[in-house]
Amino acid sequence: MESTKHGAAAGDAKPPVSGNWTIDQEWESYSAEEHAVWKTLYERQSKLLPGRACDEFVQGMRDLAMDGDRIPDFRRLSEVLEKRTGWSVVAVPGLVPDEVFFDHLANRRFPAGQFIRRPDQLDYLEEPDVFHDVFGHVPMLVHPVFADYMEAYGKGGLRARSLGVLAHLARVYWYTVEFGLIGSGDGLRIYGSGIASSYTETIFALEDPSPNRIRFDLERVMRTLYRIDDFQETYFVIESFDELLALAEIDFGPIYRRVAALPELEPGTIDPGDGLLHRGTGIYHAGRRRVA
Repeated sequence: MESTKHGAAAGDAKPPVSGNWTIDQEWESYSAEEHAVWKTLYERQSKLLPGRACDEFVQGMRDLAMDGDRIPDFRRLSEVLEKRTGWSVVAVPGLVPDEVFFDHLANRRFPAGQFIRRPDQLDYLEEPDVFHDVFGHVPMLVHPVFADYMEAYGKGGLRARSLGVLAHLARVYWYTVEFGLIGSGDGLRIYGSGIASSYTETIFALEDPSPNRIRFDLERVMRTLYRIDDFQETYFVIESFDELLALAEIDFGPIYRRVAALPELEPGTIDPGDGLLHRGTGIYHAGRRRVA
């Protein structure tokens, strides 16, 4: 169920020529079919996300001015990002080692897979492709507070790896950057890339009665296992992006020690101390388990 994947991290492929695993995007080499897959994915998500994605994500999309007809050129995206928040997008061949992933984030480089899924993989792909990485992640990097959080996470990841507690920090990334929700005056909104880039999970995360929706609590999140093979059973909700950035001011050392002494929680568990916003019915995953 769970692995220590951090977006593009945890790969076992042989390293490319460059020491930091970056490669040329080779934008000119994309085929018409590959651009068509991007267009299909882009158009359906662009229609679905207004009123569901947070304002910061939608604004990031506008600021980046992505072309819906073709896969973006990372050089053009980086020009916009560097002016706004000092970030850039670098191409990698797929999943990369943890230390490489964290080093990129710590230096405000976002490693993005440069391949795109096949037409028969529109709704599910375990390994992040260019649509997940660019459409799902990059708009939030335009937002200064979120951009600072991502840099801090990279630095924290390097430390967690040295302490042997990476699994706990991986869950923070998973339940924020990948599958995070944020409260707004109009209800819950999406900011996590794994939701924002998925047609089916966009609906499930916000509107399905099955999953739990719980107020974000750092130690609770660090104890909670997650799913890499299906929709999440629990989504954690922040009140503002400043709440994430405040994590950069915390000494995680004592927290790691406390969490290590506590039992891990299954993805769908309700804990007595939870700030429960919605108690899920669990029907979706219960049905899946019966079929399995």
